[in-house]
Amino acid sequence: MKQDQRVWMAYVGQYKASPKWGYHMEAQFRMDNQLAQNLQNLFRVGAVYYLSDAKNITVGYVLVNTYTTTVDDYFKENRFWEQYQLTTKWSKDVLINRFRLEQRWVEQFGISEVGQTVSETAYQNRFRVLNRFLWHLTQLKSEKEQLYVVVQNELFATLGQNKVNSKVIDQNRFLVGFGLNYNNTIRLELGYLNHYLTSSSGNDVMNHTVSISLFHNIVL
Repeated sequence: MKQDQRVWMAYVGQYKASPKWGYHMEAQFRMDNQLAQNLQNLFRVGAVYYLSDAKNITVGYVLVNTYTTTVDDYFKENRFWEQYQLTTKWSKDVLINRFRLEQRWVEQFGISEVGQTVSETAYQNRFRVLNRFLWHLTQLKSEKEQLYVVVQNELFATLGQNKVNSKVIDQNRFLVGFGLNYNNTIRLELGYLNHYLTSSSGNDVMNHTVSISLFHNIVL
């Protein structure tokens, strides 16, 4: 198994435009541990339908660019996604359960017999389950500022036959860290993410990752 270090930075915004409808916007930048190489960037949009204050469903589109040393360039991935999310609150503590389906079209590079770069698009279905717990620690300067601990795990599983990764378990992400909640509209989180990836063609990879995330939830 190969091990490495990474730094992930993310902005996640969810905007409620009406009692039933809202939209989701997200940008992620995944760097090496020296912040010298952008290894992957991700841009996600979606339409949110609120079943209730605690339940919502979302459908959307993702564009992903991933760097590969094979051709010293980025390959693209186009993705559609659908999810159901349930939020449970106990006083100041929060539990989030999220179930997501993805349809992925992933560009794959290769080198031909004459040394030219060739590519094809591989299709994959994937299912993701995330459990995320926010445990209140203390109030800071006012009731609107709270410090909390975040613990979450997300498991990725492939569905059916796939050319991207033939293994059933695609990857797992376990995160533990601290967060600052301001007025339930802005959350800033800093944590350690253990990112384990399986491979059907090489060694599995474990990335030890510094995760920095800004969450923005507002009612328009």
